[in-house]
Amino acid sequence: MPGGFVDIAGDRDLEACAARKLKDKTGVVSPYLEQLGSWGSASRDPRGWSATHAYFALLPEHAAGGALAADAQWFAIEGERVRPKLAFDHAEILQAAVQRLRSKVEYTSLPAYLMPPEFTLPELQRTYEIVLDRPLEKSAFRTRMLAADLIEPVAKMRKGPNRPAQLYRLKKARSPVFFARTFNPPG
Repeated sequence: MPGGFVDIAGDRDLEACAARKLKDKTGVVSPYLEQLGSWGSASRDPRGWSATHAYFALLPEHAAGGALAADAQWFAIEGERVRPKLAFDHAEILQAAVQRLRSKVEYTSLPAYLMPPEFTLPELQRTYEIVLDRPLEKSAFRTRMLAADLIEPVAKMRKGPNRPAQLYRLKKARSPVFFARTFNPPG
């Protein structure tokens, strides 16, 4: 959860500040950044009154960090939390981000931002399942992804223990695709 102060001379708005702090502290630029909310009170930080305007970003795990990102680490989400104890009210902010992401994944293509440049449909489905924390029906998922005009096949196959799998990549989209309906919960 990288954070920092607004550069009043250089940041044009809060989103520019969030993008700058993310790049400064992790070395990456996120293809997706969304304002999550604001937290503030006199008791959230023992040093005194503070306000936080939180954003969440989606970064693929393979995103390379820069020189300033030496202390950046990945932590697995367990439910809606991470194992290391977070400072102040950061666990509450993380919980809000996980809830927002899971809610939006039900009707958007957001997990596609977590994919490497080339991937298989089972890998994309597994990413959705990890974020949603539940399984999805294979044929319905495949139909939805192909009908969404979100991905395109690459002229390569991935070889593995089973038959070769078609590789895909994201089409150049600046914003997520919205689906007409949510994924069906397990029955």
